[in-house]
Amino acid sequence: MSGTSTHPRPGAIESAVGARYAGLACCSGSLSCGSALELAAVAVGETVVDLGCGRGQDVVRAAGRAGVGGRAIGVDATDEMLERARASVPPFVANASFVKSDLAALDLPSAFADVAISNCAINHARDKRAVYREIHRILRPGGRFVVSDVVAEEELPESVRADPAAWAACYGGAIPEAEYLSAIREAGFEAVSAIERTEPYEKGGVQVRSLTVRGVKAP
Repeated sequence: MSGTSTHPRPGAIESAVGARYAGLACCSGSLSCGSALELAAVAVGETVVDLGCGRGQDVVRAAGRAGVGGRAIGVDATDEMLERARASVPPFVANASFVKSDLAALDLPSAFADVAISNCAINHARDKRAVYREIHRILRPGGRFVVSDVVAEEELPESVRADPAAWAACYGGAIPEAEYLSAIREAGFEAVSAIERTEPYEKGGVQVRSLTVRGVKAP
């Protein structure tokens, strides 16, 4: 399984991802690979966490949907993205905030969120199981997640998995769909289902696709 495959040296992935997204912080194009926020159906009064929030657009939208009684928290590991995200919040939006944190060790309390979303971020994590354990931890009983991410059509060759630039470009850390869903279920989620799939497409000489997944923490 790819969980035991060779990774780049410690810190290389983080450096490559940080360098790429620091440069993208000033751009206006979409960095997502799905419609996690729309499919999450955020209700008034809910607390929403956006993992890998980037420039913060979905956080602002989630804050509007959660209303005065709810809130939206964006999480990212890139200082430049967080700076841009904080600057993007309109003055009248008081229920949006941002936290710098590794997705596999979230600097957030347990059982406080109703909804977790993420767009094209978890594929960067070395340990997807750890990320989903953290999502499970921060959600309240009965809470839900909707995540759009990149998965591989088959096990990636070591030449790709060992390349930090491939990880930063959203395909070097991709794992097959069955393994991805297994990581989610092992974290304790129920009613796990793939609700959207794109057709396979080529990146860096390998075949990947975008996948949107939903799951629920047991009440």
